[in-house]
Amino acid sequence: MTKKIVVTGIGATSPLGGTAPESWAALLAGESGVHPIEHEWVTTHELPVTFAGQAKVRPGDVLERQEVKRLDPSSQFALISAREAWADAGLTDSAVDPDRIGVDYSTGIGGLWTLLDAWDTLKEKGPRRVLPMTIPMLMPNAAAAAISMSLGARAYARTDVSACASSTEAIANAYDHLQKGLADVVIAGGTESVVHPLPIAAFAAMQALSRRNDSPETASRPYDVSRDGFVLGEGAASIILETEEHALARGARIYAELAGGGVTSDSFHITAPDPEGAGAARAVRAALEQAGATPDDVMHINAHATSTPVGDIAEYNALLAVFGERIHEIPVSATKASTGHLLGGTGALEAIFTILALHERTAPPTINLTEQDPAIPLDVVTSPRALGDGPLLAISNSFGFGGHNSVVAFRSYE
Repeated sequence: MTKKIVVTGIGATSPLGGTAPESWAALLAGESGVHPIEHEWVTTHELPVTFAGQAKVRPGDVLERQEVKRLDPSSQFALISAREAWADAGLTDSAVDPDRIGVDYSTGIGGLWTLLDAWDTLKEKGPRRVLPMTIPMLMPNAAAAAISMSLGARAYARTDVSACASSTEAIANAYDHLQKGLADVVIAGGTESVVHPLPIAAFAAMQALSRRNDSPETASRPYDVSRDGFVLGEGAASIILETEEHALARGARIYAELAGGGVTSDSFHITAPDPEGAGAARAVRAALEQAGATPDDVMHINAHATSTPVGDIAEYNALLAVFGERIHEIPVSATKASTGHLLGGTGALEAIFTILALHERTAPPTINLTEQDPAIPLDVVTSPRALGDGPLLAISNSFGFGGHNSVVAFRSYE
């Protein structure tokens, strides 16, 4: 028998705010979390891109000193958001069996700061000065492990690494794990912290980043005719998922239902999306099928919409293939315009925005859209928009390098 899976807690630290509610409020207010990078390495390395969506609250202002010392920034962000979600779900003082708590977490790159700092130390000071904790800090599963140890999750702790689709895939996997009875409660989400000169130089070399150094706040422009690339962001987001039975038994507040997920692969190109969006379309259909829904049921979409010239059109083609002409009537939000692109953490953050859109029946705005590309005639939400009464179903899309496609479907909880 299919179980109903519900969302009972949310947590985020993002370029818009240090918590999920702060990030949501700033998103609704049309704020931008993208600003110039104020580090000397920007000029030292003569970087062609000098801005990013850096987390608004630094981990050192939240975590204990020892935690900052022993965790890569990516794991620091993950731990902050997971603890917020755990407390928001009312689980801090709840007697949940640790053997029934799981972790499905993700990253696109992992402990990059730790890796590159250690390499610099090795070159400049020799092997004796390399920190003993280097490997545990840089490994991609470090965030999942840190969350598991902090929150006492002993059912399992798994890590998804599928580029920018990672955390949406983690949420889809959490749905499956709860259905299979591997846990009663799962912490799911993703993190990334690679606002560093090397990734910036590398992404810029492949012509993937916007170069609007003179106007960082308006650089991420999904669907705009003048879009010229994505904006690198950082942070983490976490959600608490439970079976409805478990949540109701402990009197939990429920934000929304996680109705299903879909994961596919393009098998097309290592960086470019399939221009027809065939794999992405299959992921949308798979999510809707698992949700027991049809395209006609979808009332809101949080799009991947990275602001790249080819990516935005490929996603539109995928949506057109699934929804037909009705796609032009569904309110679409492209929230990377405000946050930048958090890579492995972006899907979880956008899942939270989708959950809150259903919970508050308000689609968040897409900023920086001044002249919409006529080749992408979507109904883009540019100011907060009411979603109306009655049952609502929404999807959140994530697509990544390597041809990874992940989509999750959420339903309003009545």
